Amino acid sequence: MITLIGGIAILVLGYFTYGIFIEKNFSIEPDRPTPAETLRDGYDFVPMPKWKNAIIQLLNIAGTGPIFGPIMGALYGPVAYIWIILGAIFAGAVHDYMIGMISLRNGGAHLPELASKYLGKPVKHVVNIFTMLLLLLVGTVFVTSPASLISNFTPSWMTIGMITGIIFVYYIISTVLPIDKALGKVYPIFGAILIISTIAIGTSLLAGGHAIPNLTASSLSNWHPDGTPIFPILFFTISCGAISGFHATQSPMVSRTSTNEREGRFTFYGMMIAEGVIAMIWAAAAMSLFDGQTLSEMIASGTPSVVVNQVSVLLLGNILGTIAIFGVIVLPLSSGLSAFRSLRTILADYLHIKQDTLKKILLLTIPLYVISFGLTQIDFNLLWRYFTWANQVTAVISLLVSTRYLYLKGKNYFVTLIPATFMLYAVFVYIVSQPIGFGLGIGNLTYVLSLLGTLLLLGLFWKSGKKQKDDLLPDSYLLNDHLNYAQAVTNVTN
Repeated sequence: MITLIGGIAILVLGYFTYGIFIEKNFSIEPDRPTPAETLRDGYDFVPMPKWKNAIIQLLNIAGTGPIFGPIMGALYGPVAYIWIILGAIFAGAVHDYMIGMISLRNGGAHLPELASKYLGKPVKHVVNIFTMLLLLLVGTVFVTSPASLISNFTPSWMTIGMITGIIFVYYIISTVLPIDKALGKVYPIFGAILIISTIAIGTSLLAGGHAIPNLTASSLSNWHPDGTPIFPILFFTISCGAISGFHATQSPMVSRTSTNEREGRFTFYGMMIAEGVIAMIWAAAAMSLFDGQTLSEMIASGTPSVVVNQVSVLLLGNILGTIAIFGVIVLPLSSGLSAFRSLRTILADYLHIKQDTLKKILLLTIPLYVISFGLTQIDFNLLWRYFTWANQVTAVISLLVSTRYLYLKGKNYFVTLIPATFMLYAVFVYIVSQPIGFGLGIGNLTYVLSLLGTLLLLGLFWKSGKKQKDDLLPDSYLLNDHLNYAQAVTNVTN
């Protein structure tokens, strides 16, 4: 119990300390016009109040990641708390804040355009591929997981396939609506359900006399029943609760609706901290209510949705537990919708198809949903493994974009370079060791090859950054933040 309460307190403290430091390092300009005002189009660029932007950001980035991830991460024991706390404060929240604010400074540009501007034009194509692959996987995973949860409350004749189809219809309708109608009207309701259900789960866990594992010297060992190594698997299992590249695809969406740079710390950094709190509560619940073997068997029997059902009912009873489950369901529904919306706009930017008519919107939207529907037929656990790797690769790219931005601006760039280096090494170890990659397993050869790959890429990154800075003129495009998105896209594609 002490670790859970203390961990949540540290997360909140991180917002008021390190969050302020990151904000000062970025150097906000409260009087600077934002894309929501200068590029207002009534569809994607729409000014919205701070509280609504924050709720949209939280629901966009949350999905089932900060719930499913920590549930699976609970297999490793209390060591999962460390990654959630440190990851959220020093990596995830910094990652979300930097991409959100850099996007805001560049007319609401998405990650591929930002990567092209700060890492070089050839990188844009690689980033586009990874970003679109990630969003497609995210959208698919966040259709599969709520469908699995909803199926527990529907008649036997309503199959998961039918529920999946209904969710896709909802997504299509919402995707073609203006953002203030599709998200601004519904998300506050979803947000209220999420917040109430999370508080209910946490309160019941603390007040119910459950033996919540604490982080001690003896409990720091690996609890995984199969002996799966903590590094690097834990850092991919718990992503949305610590650091997630998916967030880099969502923050630019909210940068298009923000009206003041002063809102950034609360909207981007703060909502990642809130996600860390959600992750702490669900990790603690899974560890407290089930032993490792039972938890492993429950996850293997389908998806972590089985654990969500059991935790909710055991802690809150049938009625309140059902309400809590609906609080979990709104997360993937909102994030899945946001994933497809971001995927459509990124693809439109890449193909230079202006989204100014319903026909053009549907031209890109329908094929994406058809592909995703086909992916729903693949085993969830397989999808999750590919999603987690693509997710953390995107996080590395986002952190390198942020590092280059700070470096060119003469700011402290170590705040993003350090987590970027750690995650880059983890990405290499994962792809070299796992069956979805080279399958060499965990061992000295994997660690050495991964270290060499990390050093090589960082060396190239540093060399290109130094050359980029040496070639800059005082009025360089790279040094000056652009407010006009159309101008930014033109500059990076020429």
